[in-house]
Amino acid sequence: MNLQLHRTVFGKEEHKGNVLSRAEAQGLLDEWVLNERLKLHMLQVARLMQAWASEKECLSEQDQWRWEMAGLLHDADWDQWPDQHCKKIIEELEQRNIDPEIIHAIASHGHLHFGVVPQSKMDKMLYTFDELSGLIHAYSLMRPQGYEGMDIKGVKKRLKEKTFAAGVNRDEIADACLRAEVLLEDLIQFIIDHQPQVVLQ
Repeated sequence: MNLQLHRTVFGKEEHKGNVLSRAEAQGLLDEWVLNERLKLHMLQVARLMQAWASEKECLSEQDQWRWEMAGLLHDADWDQWPDQHCKKIIEELEQRNIDPEIIHAIASHGHLHFGVVPQSKMDKMLYTFDELSGLIHAYSLMRPQGYEGMDIKGVKKRLKEKTFAAGVNRDEIADACLRAEVLLEDLIQFIIDHQPQVVLQ
């Protein structure tokens, strides 16, 4: 499946700062994403993005929501339109005059697939959290206590097992850590600390 976007500019500069309201973003999520497992993944990545923006980047609440929104909608079109993955959500957000930085982050969350290289810190952290979040959640599902008591060593052991969560691209995780300039161990601990707070309503 060819998902290349064949462009690197998204949205318009005059729309910088424009965001969806929480209600609008949730409405789009509920309408487009019918798969509950995928919806949980998107909520988890959104939470990680918000927490990183707050705790590590010390951004304002407004900017935290920009990061969170990128995480919340990054896979919005994967469920119903996998052959248009990324393209459809980008076009939707462009039509809604959304901040180009948010759209670029979504466009670059899998540069090997979409052809858009992560540039901003928002781009890099979305790319970083996407795959690693999924693997750590898969690990939690096989543990009797879930996330409770989970440690970095256990996660790294699963990372080395290529048959575990085989759909998770280990090379992308390594590439993402390098681009974000964050240690894998620090990212794992951050996800363990924040991801369990997310549950589907």
